[in-house]
Amino acid sequence: MQVKDITAILEAFAPLRDQENWDNAGLCVGSPDDEVHRVLVGFDCTRQLVEEAVRLGADLIVTHHPLIFSGLKRIAPDDPVGSAVYLAIRHGIAVYAAHTNADKAAGGVNELMVRRLGLVEAEPLDESRLAFAGHLPEPLSGEDFCALVKARFGLKVLRCSAPVGTVRSVATSCGAGSGFARQAFEAGADAFVTGDVSYHHFFVPDGRMIVDIGHFESEVDIVAKFVSVLQEKLPTFAVCTTTQENNNPIYYY
Repeated sequence: MQVKDITAILEAFAPLRDQENWDNAGLCVGSPDDEVHRVLVGFDCTRQLVEEAVRLGADLIVTHHPLIFSGLKRIAPDDPVGSAVYLAIRHGIAVYAAHTNADKAAGGVNELMVRRLGLVEAEPLDESRLAFAGHLPEPLSGEDFCALVKARFGLKVLRCSAPVGTVRSVATSCGAGSGFARQAFEAGADAFVTGDVSYHHFFVPDGRMIVDIGHFESEVDIVAKFVSVLQEKLPTFAVCTTTQENNNPIYYY
């Protein structure tokens, strides 16, 4: 099995042509012709994940976030990105990412958010498929909606604007999706769920609310999705999920 055989399966699910023009999805380290005997799937390609790949004998790492977003001035073990690149190259490990293309994919990150919230009649807000809008099966108060979001995403805490009286229509966008807030509210959403919301985005129109569940929390379901996509096509091939229970770089106290 070669790298290109594995990536072809992932790209059938999330075509590279669908990534945003600022993104750097695809093969970040390695050659399409490299041999692969074991794949390790994770969320971010940290040094710790590469070290785990070394321990497991994995020669391909698949993540959601690209290891390299922009040009590197140096590759050195004292830099977070450089150290992961350095270690991967040193041990002959290829690194691949499916990012915004996986956000948009059918069954991808944004649809996984919709399913986790249990929204019905959900449709993309626009052709980008980076935000969706649907309805709750039953209307909830703003406070009860926050409790539902926390329960569905397994959150200790969330951030939100003032809870509204009733939430029926809900829009979602994975990752740092607050740029879709205005569009979501103009489309009639009572609540908009996303991550990485900045201070000024919490000033919302009357009768609307914005809910920040965190970047990692909104996207981490894609790890299990990548595993299922690969195992469906390669049921006897060694595909492993990282044993790191939570590699979210943000901690809550």
